[in-house]
Amino acid sequence: MTKTVEALLVMKFGGTSVGSPERIRMAADLIAKSAAARPVVVVLSAMSKVTDLLLDTLKSAEEGQQGAVEENLAALRSRHIEACDELLPAGAREAAYEGIDAIIAGFERVARGMLMLGERPPRSVDDAVTAGEKLSVLLCTALLRSRGVAAEAIHGTELIVTDEQFGDASPLLEATEERSRSRLFPLLESGHVAVVTGFNGATHNGVPTTLGRGGSDFSASILAAVLDAEELWIWTDVDGILSADPRVVSGTRILPEVTYNEAAELAYNGAKVLHPRTLAPLIEKQIPVWIKNSFRPQEPGTRIVSRIKDGHGVRAITSLAKVALISIEAASTSMSGAQLMARALTAAARAHVEVLLLTRSSFRQNFCMLVRSEDIDAVMESLRTELGLELAHGYVHPIDVDHSVGLLAAVGEGMKGTPGLAGKVFTALSEQKVNIIAIAQGSSELTIAIVVKQEALDDAVRALHQACRLGDERRTEALV
Repeated sequence: MTKTVEALLVMKFGGTSVGSPERIRMAADLIAKSAAARPVVVVLSAMSKVTDLLLDTLKSAEEGQQGAVEENLAALRSRHIEACDELLPAGAREAAYEGIDAIIAGFERVARGMLMLGERPPRSVDDAVTAGEKLSVLLCTALLRSRGVAAEAIHGTELIVTDEQFGDASPLLEATEERSRSRLFPLLESGHVAVVTGFNGATHNGVPTTLGRGGSDFSASILAAVLDAEELWIWTDVDGILSADPRVVSGTRILPEVTYNEAAELAYNGAKVLHPRTLAPLIEKQIPVWIKNSFRPQEPGTRIVSRIKDGHGVRAITSLAKVALISIEAASTSMSGAQLMARALTAAARAHVEVLLLTRSSFRQNFCMLVRSEDIDAVMESLRTELGLELAHGYVHPIDVDHSVGLLAAVGEGMKGTPGLAGKVFTALSEQKVNIIAIAQGSSELTIAIVVKQEALDDAVRALHQACRLGDERRTEALV
């Protein structure tokens, strides 16, 4: 199907942007204003903290904690009924109550099944956990309709076709394009706003899946790509992409524009605005993304595009504290370090764990890789399985894990070929007496990633931000 809808806008609202009746009301205002001028597809997250509540309920069910399950179900219903009462006129509430009860009943059936069986199958988790997105979509759609805006609630399983990797599914774009266009284009052409649950899809056979970390952003970018949208607006609770974390560095600046590559690298190395794979579907079609603040919609935000003017040197500094450094060393130089490293990476891939940084020694046949702290149990289990024989017979030294480290990254397209940049970075850190544990820079020269002690991480971020003059007003003007 080659037909397109002209000037289509995809808008995504995160959990904090729909986290209360007040925020849902503001989201509806923004949606209605845009829908008056152009076709709009909206992707919603669950209300803030709701997904955590749902996952905690399923975990409690697996552990046989019936009281906790009952308490969480009551809290889930109470929060959404209260939001319904505050948002909707009396005449629209009864239908919304029924919808809320039906969604929670579906979740409750799965939770009680886990309570009875004492296990939590990933497939069942994926089926249940998107109840939060269904509830926020129900409330927002009902509010829009009560204001006279034609809107229809749509579940992501109707649109996004994925593989069967439950908990971290990947989209099958050709099938998703066919299904999404068939379902959404007639709706948009009739003047309706499509309000879609984020975070989820379904296999070819209709089995529900979830898209993993950053799933709602990913849902929005997938739909923007397959629908040939003109723009994607991601509404969050920050003014845009900053030169550093303002909780760590004073005098940070909003970057008016960044490239797809810069945004992905910043996200990969700790910036919380986007998940790296969010951008992947958009790059080929060159669909621009805006990061906007739903709490301060008057702010211009940050635009993410393929190229920018005058992007010299480092653009931003980011960091990640919750990481662990895994060190692996062959017991003898006769063992192939390259083969050992390949097997370790295979083990990480098998555990579906992202390796944030990888460095190796040329002689001692040892190497280290950095992963997120939340992934350490999974990757260690996979490593012990992969290298079990070598560890048991002493061909490989016991694997060392250091939890006391942090990741620091300097990011910028303009770093490539800039002389003296690495020296400036190392000098800034040495002046703060920050010890460098490991360092990596890819062939693209887009990022210098450095592992330091966690206790020195904030000092390191501030030192690099100052050394690269990222808070300098003149530098900010040069980036516009």
